[in-house]
Amino acid sequence: MGKIRQAGDDGRTMQTRHQPGKAAWMALLGVLFVPAAVNVYHAQSPTQVSAVPAVRETSIQREARELMVREQIAARDVRDQRVLQAMLEVPRHLFVPPELQPYAYLDSPLPISHEQTISQPYIVGFMTEALKLKPEDRVLEVGTGSGYQAAVLSVLVREVYSIEIIEPLASEVAARLARLGYSNVKVRAGDGYRGWPEAAPFDGIIVTAAPDRIPHPLLDQLATGGRLVIPVGKYFQTLNRVTRTAKGFKTEKLLPVRFVPMTGKAQK
Repeated sequence: MGKIRQAGDDGRTMQTRHQPGKAAWMALLGVLFVPAAVNVYHAQSPTQVSAVPAVRETSIQREARELMVREQIAARDVRDQRVLQAMLEVPRHLFVPPELQPYAYLDSPLPISHEQTISQPYIVGFMTEALKLKPEDRVLEVGTGSGYQAAVLSVLVREVYSIEIIEPLASEVAARLARLGYSNVKVRAGDGYRGWPEAAPFDGIIVTAAPDRIPHPLLDQLATGGRLVIPVGKYFQTLNRVTRTAKGFKTEKLLPVRFVPMTGKAQK
């Protein structure tokens, strides 16, 4: 178990303390030394991660992302090579405000618009790995936030459906994902407690805010063999993985966490 992982928004995680390494220094150096931007195309990899849209980035941003994956995620027992490759390819700095881009690859959540946050990279990696995703899967995300988690999912699976309860944020992020070329992600505004029934069943569901109890509509929308990864609790929270079997549901408690409360119907 170890340390409590805290949460912000689309992991809605605040932070697990981890000693900053070279990645932090590389990200900060981007403030002082910004070489000319280069066009980078990330093609299909042998780990079966879908091609990521072309992005415009600096060599420092690329190196900082490589260090983030190596020092903050792989070094802390996230082993799924597809997940690591996806996080290596998705440009996290494009999901934070421009003034915070030099800090995008630090081991920390960062504020985004509408008083929300982008999650700590480690939490994104851990929760994504816990879903045990396959390329043909269809995934529901509850809590779109910055869109970063949805982008990571989009290069791992066939389709992503993402719900955000803050309507202006949902509109903003849908435009961002479309602009960046993540064409297999559908975003809508709504109460994630109810899920997305007309698109169900899902092979994976990931929830980035904590209800007091697991919403039954989300369980109903899991395919047989599907996995739901969700933080549950009020003052003391646990990240759970629920797998739907032919006979019912199997629940595993993964680690202690601290997420913001799920709003909407979950609070009633």
